[in-house]
Amino acid sequence: MTALVALEGISAGYGEARVLFDLSLSVAPGETVTLMGRNGMGKTTTIRTLFGLLAPTAGRVTIRGRDMTRAAPHFRAREGLGLVPEGRQIFPRLSVEENLVATASRKAGAAWTVERVHRLFPRLAERRRNMGDQLSGGEQQMLAIGRALMTDPALLVLDEATEGLAPVLRDEIWAALAVLKREGLAILVVDKHLDASAALSDRHVVMEKGRIVWQGPSSEIARDRSLAARHLEL
Repeated sequence: MTALVALEGISAGYGEARVLFDLSLSVAPGETVTLMGRNGMGKTTTIRTLFGLLAPTAGRVTIRGRDMTRAAPHFRAREGLGLVPEGRQIFPRLSVEENLVATASRKAGAAWTVERVHRLFPRLAERRRNMGDQLSGGEQQMLAIGRALMTDPALLVLDEATEGLAPVLRDEIWAALAVLKREGLAILVVDKHLDASAALSDRHVVMEKGRIVWQGPSSEIARDRSLAARHLEL
């Protein structure tokens, strides 16, 4: 099966500081993959490279088998990449509904509507007229996910999916991602919570110092806690 997205032999960095070293990572259609690692190991740089926000110095990026290494971010979005960025980055002075509509796909027959986002996150329906900066952190994260879904992605990418959220709100986010997985959406999620991500993901990829040092099924990392202790300090 052709990977939905693939990073192949990627090297990248900032100026003379190299961050990624010959990194290869793929996500298949309908697959959920967790990208894990300690802080500063290159996870966000990997996401930036995937979305064209950082040009690699070596390697290539493909989407549905097409070489998109030099494609601008908006072309990659049109090809089906949807991003929930670290820090949420919602529009603080737009309402919840305006945040959602602002990013909506203009494609005929787009799968996602405001009403469908409301069904996934009923809190957003209740808060639809509130400004972005009037939401709690968990509600802002729900809005960031809803905004990404409104682009009608084939792959949803979440950078620090539940960072800083209260446990009850983390649980709501994981439950929503489980719904999306059952509906067949491919997901790449960066998160530190191993138990929750193990219940969701088909596969885990662990990074250390810009390289992938381990990858395998959730069942294996859940069974061998030494893997987590060695690479994740859990």
